[in-house]
Order: sequence, then C-alpha cells, then structure tokens
Amino acid sequence: MEVDRFDPTPIYQQVAAIIREQIKDGALGPRDRIPSESEMVRNHGVARDTARQAVALLRDEGWVMTLPQRGSFVADRESWPVEG
Repeated sequence: MEVDRFDPTPIYQQVAAIIREQIKDGALGPRDRIPSESEMVRNHGVARDTARQAVALLRDEGWVMTLPQRGSFVADRESWPVEG
C-alpha cells in the first residue's frame, strides 16, 4: 500500500491507514515500534508534519502509544478500537 497523491483522502490519513493495516495484518505487533517520523518521511515521501499527524491520528484511535524520548509503539490489543 502506497500513498496516492491523486486520492482525495488526506495524505496523513493514508499514511495512518498503511500503518494501521500493518498492525491488523500482524506485521507490527503490540509493543513493536512503529516507523519513526523520519522513516515515514523517507519511505512515503511526505512532510514531517504529515508523519506527525498520522501518528497523532493512530494515537487518538488507540492503535499506538507514544513514549516521550522513546518513540511510538503499537498499543496492547485491549486499547485497539472495536471494529464493527
């Protein structure tokens, strides 16, 4: 899954969706570190602020937790949103 610049969905939401799918698919498990902002910038060709927004969205949804000075990690499954 890649960022589609022609898609009307905001880029930060697309980046968050890529990481969310990696979590759902098991490529990233609970307590695994998610890609850093720098890695997102490099891998997806997005601005650092866009990467920051993607992480904030995932954190607000309950998929990840951020530890100051350590990075962002996949949250424990109990924190994941219930999908209907």
